Amino acid sequence: MNPGLKTYLWTTGSALAATGGIAHGEWRADGVSIDSRTTKPGDLFVAIRGPSFDGHDFAADAIAAGAAAAVVKRRPDAVSGDAPLLEVKDTTRALKDLGQAARRRTGARIIAVTGSVGKTGTKEAIRFVLEEQGPIAASQGNLNNHWGVPLSLSRMAADSTFGVFEIGMNHPGEIAPLSRMVRPDVAVITNVEAVHGAHFESVDDIAEAKAEIFQGMTGDGVAVLNRDNAQFNRLAAAAGEAGVNNVIAFGAHEEAQFRLMDVRTDCEGSDVTARIDGAEFQYRLGVPGHHWVMNSLAVLAAVGAAGGEIGPAAVELAGMIGLKGRGRRHTVEVAGGAFIVIDESYNASPV
Repeated sequence: MNPGLKTYLWTTGSALAATGGIAHGEWRADGVSIDSRTTKPGDLFVAIRGPSFDGHDFAADAIAAGAAAAVVKRRPDAVSGDAPLLEVKDTTRALKDLGQAARRRTGARIIAVTGSVGKTGTKEAIRFVLEEQGPIAASQGNLNNHWGVPLSLSRMAADSTFGVFEIGMNHPGEIAPLSRMVRPDVAVITNVEAVHGAHFESVDDIAEAKAEIFQGMTGDGVAVLNRDNAQFNRLAAAAGEAGVNNVIAFGAHEEAQFRLMDVRTDCEGSDVTARIDGAEFQYRLGVPGHHWVMNSLAVLAAVGAAGGEIGPAAVELAGMIGLKGRGRRHTVEVAGGAFIVIDESYNASPV
């Protein structure tokens, strides 16, 4: 490839090949968006329809914001006749098609993350430590549903070395199709707990639903599971039933391959000693809290399973900071001193 030649995420031809339909105009896109309010110049805007909105109503806004083109079922009245468009039968299906095409064209090692708590933090930590080891694609925020997962995949560059994607659920049966779309090489289940379980009768049922993540994997895949969690055996058995026989356990349990041996925590973070496949690792974690210590073990296990280097990843963990709404600390100056606010406001869990 000519190093001076710009490579675009999507062109008219590649998007047509992925989705079918009819193209109006030639265009090249650097990104993908489904929200006209955050569309950036060069994005491909996909006009999806939801229960209370229709993206076609905002296609003109997206084009005015600089979108390279819009994926639509019909030309909206407010869109000019010469606007660059890709007309398809179903825009939500087209978004999935783009995501699946992006997955097919990359040789990246893909990590998928789910769990009752800790999904976004673990995903972000994996992204953070792997950025120094090669180009990485990752879900933004918690884009983990039937729109967010294909959107995140569609943004993955073909030359990515790694990809890390969050998969969430509200009901049974939601994770399996998303896993088949992502086709992860490594699946991380942070834990299974009795949280956000309005549509489940028991924690066992939640575990069965989380285990759907194995259904998109091949026999060469690796499951990364919390050995300290009461659902470990159920999850490991489900992995085996799906043909995923390589299970890596993390936790304080003596059988964990990524085992916590000692931790010293202060208000800025933790000094962690872990035994990883028989070797002792000591590293600094830049965010405080025991839950982050356990997350860090899952992160290093996922990095190793994806072919990354564990040692450099452990060093990078010192640079982690708390995520917005998920443990970020704020120092507030007041008369006579200061106090620290710990922001755990985002969708807080009781565990």
